[in-house]
Amino acid sequence: MTQSARDDLDFRALMGDVRPLGRARNRADPGHATRGPSEAQLARRESAAAEPQGRDFLSDDFVDLIPPFDPLEYRRDGIQQGVVDRLRHGGYAAQAQLHLLRRPLEECRRALPSFIREARAHDLRSVLIIHGRGREIDSAPNVLRSYLAKWLAQFEEVQAYVSAGQADGGLGATWVMLRKSERARTANRERQQKRRG
Repeated sequence: MTQSARDDLDFRALMGDVRPLGRARNRADPGHATRGPSEAQLARRESAAAEPQGRDFLSDDFVDLIPPFDPLEYRRDGIQQGVVDRLRHGGYAAQAQLHLLRRPLEECRRALPSFIREARAHDLRSVLIIHGRGREIDSAPNVLRSYLAKWLAQFEEVQAYVSAGQADGGLGATWVMLRKSERARTANRERQQKRRG
């Protein structure tokens, strides 16, 4: 007996008492169609409507994961490389810090917009965000760090960001340079006018 014939007999033995469905019953019953949204859907809608304004633009969609030993760097047009280098080496004092280490992604997504806006409202220019990263050479990419790089570029208030130097947390922290508020620009102009006499 050939292998094919043995396989056929084994299959028939296993399927012995199975009968095909009749024509009238050849589809699965999907149940009754629901007329409106479920309670869970209503709860999610209500929760989304209650979210504070300003968070909506931070996407939690797909993000390219950044390897743990790749430094972060971003600057808007018009920002000089010297400013970014000074920021990287801690040349600006940390006027505020946000600790996101070991916090869930959704919580970080809620905390970041209020932190950035509050810092700008208090005329802060340089802030430090501590997020962590893998410690081993073969560590998996840090998801929060990857999302943070995507999110910070979406803020109009952010002019530049760069991975911190080793003394400030290294690749597990990011320096952020915020745009000057109109109030700070006015004060700066007045100081320059006084110097010129």
